[in-house]
Amino acid sequence: MPGISARGLSHEGRRQLAVNLTRVLALHRSILDAYIIEFFTDNLWDTLPCSWQEALDGLNPPQLATMLYGLEGPCAGELKALMWPLTLLALKSTACALAFTRTPGFQTASEFLENPSQSSRLTAPFRKHVRPKKQHEIRRLGELVKKLSDFTGCTQVVDVGSGQGHLSRFMALGLGLMVKSIEGDQRLVERAQRLDQELLQALEKEEKRNPQVVQTSPRHSPHHVVRWVDPTALCEELLLPLENPCQGRARLLLTGLHACGDLSVALLRHFSCCPEVVALASVGCCYMKLSDPGGYPLSQWVAGLPGYELPYRLREGACHALEEYAERLQKAGPGLRTHCYRAALETVIRRARPELRRPGVQGIPRVHELKIEEYVQRGLQRVGLDPQLPLNLAALRAHQAQENRVVAFFSLALLLAPLVETLILLDRLLYLQEQGFHAELLPIFSPELSPRNLVLVATKMPLGQALSILETEDS
Repeated sequence: MPGISARGLSHEGRRQLAVNLTRVLALHRSILDAYIIEFFTDNLWDTLPCSWQEALDGLNPPQLATMLYGLEGPCAGELKALMWPLTLLALKSTACALAFTRTPGFQTASEFLENPSQSSRLTAPFRKHVRPKKQHEIRRLGELVKKLSDFTGCTQVVDVGSGQGHLSRFMALGLGLMVKSIEGDQRLVERAQRLDQELLQALEKEEKRNPQVVQTSPRHSPHHVVRWVDPTALCEELLLPLENPCQGRARLLLTGLHACGDLSVALLRHFSCCPEVVALASVGCCYMKLSDPGGYPLSQWVAGLPGYELPYRLREGACHALEEYAERLQKAGPGLRTHCYRAALETVIRRARPELRRPGVQGIPRVHELKIEEYVQRGLQRVGLDPQLPLNLAALRAHQAQENRVVAFFSLALLLAPLVETLILLDRLLYLQEQGFHAELLPIFSPELSPRNLVLVATKMPLGQALSILETEDS
């Protein structure tokens, strides 16, 4: 999907983008606020303008992928000749024009051409126990952190929310950085320490097999700390150096790979409040877990705009993977019917228990192989209702016949979702700039592999030419 680059915007340009985003999101709030499982109970199709209904009705999933997301298909030429309402065309154009671009400036798939499960850019010891998505993420973010560390003269990297330590291990044992890993889950930390030792042993064996490869400096495993980071207070452990720097105070670089909810906000606050923190490289996720208020908005500018509010439903929608769903539309797989089935189930639940709204339904396997009544029966059992409740099969069949409408409505909501993510991340950029810091947002991962692929890079010195170095793919 095309989009706008944060790098190409001045401070005033970023402020104006925030104004435009809040206006567009307010205009289409009814689509963003809707829960797709209430498609039938709330008659969501009729909330769309009549001209939109006429344009979308009858389109199959591949046609939706072409018309809404601009993906090429077998009938793309014929579809583009259709007369769509100007308001719907304006929505499509606006969604593309106002969202931050998620297309990185490198060819991602090349590292998985030889083997889809193994990145050719990582050696075997660093790939072990690491899924392809994570292999791509730790390599790309780790290399960016190394360049940023060199540029800012950092003495130590702090990986916050480090989980099993895959990123920390690569930065410490693969890139030679001094790394402290902070994770609140004791079990994950113990697992990380075991994996550290396993990797060290594998690297030693590799050296014995290849004596021409000489380790010029001693290896330092990540230093793991079990600690929950309170987003509302400074964490002293996070700021403690692992060793006394040779000259002056420690210079810390904070990073977080998909720091969840308020954790990414905590990184920003430590960067802005603590003089020893001189750089930041943060990839956020789970926007629905942001505190309200507290996690958004952070900047004075966005907080002063009418319509800046982003309720839970909007933030949750911003976490969906647009590229992955667009691919599913192109393939028109039977899995697309899940939303329609779940919306039909909601009508049965409401009739049986009107006070039970949107209950969680644990995953029902192989939905695409089930008849709609079989799905409903299994769903009723999962929410604690009698699976043998009498069903109106005619009504269920009528719902099933509207499957493409359900897909079309969800596709509209997903088209707008990147605008919500853009506003959240733009708010963070403005928050840092209001305090005199230098901040940029770069697409770092392939969006097909890692949907939350924008890294916020911040320093307390001008980034200048370093930005193009940070974006460059290492050879």
